Amino acid sequence: MSFKEIIAGTFITALALGRPVTAQTTYTLQQALQMAKTNNPVLKNEQFNSTIVQSDIITAGLRPNPVINNQSLQLVQPGKFPENSSWYSGYNRQIWWQVTKPFQLPVQRQNKINFAEQNLKLTQKQYAETERNLYQAVAQKWLDVWAAGKQLDILSNAKNNIDSLATINRLRLKNQVITTTDLARTELLANQYKIQQKSAQQVYYNELQNLKFLLGTKDSIRVDTADHFLFTFPPQLTDIITEATANRSDIQAIRTNLDVADANIKLQKSSALPTPELGLIYNPQNKAHYLGFYGTLEIPIFSKNQGEIRKSQVIRQQAEQQLLTTEAKIQTEIQTAYLAYQTQKHNLQNFSQLLTQSQAILSSVKYSYLRGGTTIIDFLEAQRSWLDTQQQYYDVLQQYRQSYIDLLYASGLINQIAQ
Repeated sequence: MSFKEIIAGTFITALALGRPVTAQTTYTLQQALQMAKTNNPVLKNEQFNSTIVQSDIITAGLRPNPVINNQSLQLVQPGKFPENSSWYSGYNRQIWWQVTKPFQLPVQRQNKINFAEQNLKLTQKQYAETERNLYQAVAQKWLDVWAAGKQLDILSNAKNNIDSLATINRLRLKNQVITTTDLARTELLANQYKIQQKSAQQVYYNELQNLKFLLGTKDSIRVDTADHFLFTFPPQLTDIITEATANRSDIQAIRTNLDVADANIKLQKSSALPTPELGLIYNPQNKAHYLGFYGTLEIPIFSKNQGEIRKSQVIRQQAEQQLLTTEAKIQTEIQTAYLAYQTQKHNLQNFSQLLTQSQAILSSVKYSYLRGGTTIIDFLEAQRSWLDTQQQYYDVLQQYRQSYIDLLYASGLINQIAQ
């Protein structure tokens, strides 16, 4: 289909839907992914998570506050007052001032900070995995819009062809070249295409709105139907698997989760150590001044944080198992996606010739029909065959592009395209 026909189909779509034709931004697949990376509302929401976790690093680095304690005792029996002393006299009062501070061990503070820093790295890796999943959704919706647009273009082209034939047949009927049956059959097919075209227009519009949401834009957009998906994969399947198991965002997140688990084990073990609390005491008693030292230390006899230590170790084992599972999952996903990609690529190459043949047959039959060399039935059959071939071709092309997107997603390379 020519570029002019595509533009005409888009113009007809806008008019039929009652929407003004405005300047449209055309997006290739890569441009759509880049737009989503910047403007997608889901990603904007996820970006707050890193800032939230960064606050935990600040909290982990804070030292315990000092504690001030006051106790005041007043003699309330006047008969026990010393001679020549009043209620407010210092001889009848005892005051206790105590300032203490918990002294967190350096290893405890450092382990808290390290645990918070590892959690920040994990959050960043998880954000990359969220991006990968979102890019798949954007690519899928981009492809849905492309497929809906192609279906609309095919139907619009078929309708234009049959409409022109109906116009010619009205003149031919007027000149008594054909029968009313020939014209009726032509107009019936034209009406069928008109109904299908309206349905296709609505599907295209709906898919376009869904894509606009994922891109985070309200502007008028369209997909680039000339995008040939030129991003190349590594030449060997083993190369794709090796790169994916090293760099795919979900496997990186799991490896970072192992670092988090290690940091948590260290933190829980250091949390079993007692935290001393030391301070000074100033104690005026009946106008006699006392200065003292205060110290307290928990004796870890019964509670040594055994439960949290054990839990942190099990979490580490769970992360190890998750790593093994994900590595096997990645290998399986890439193998199936790669084989599907190669199969669909081969199918597309074989189908291209059929597309040219169907167009040549339709043109030949139409030429013969207009000159009385064949019947309307032959022409309508050729028209239906052409339409079926067009739809089958774009179905095969859609399956090829779907397999391309699936391989990008499985290999993790889809994140690179969005950069």
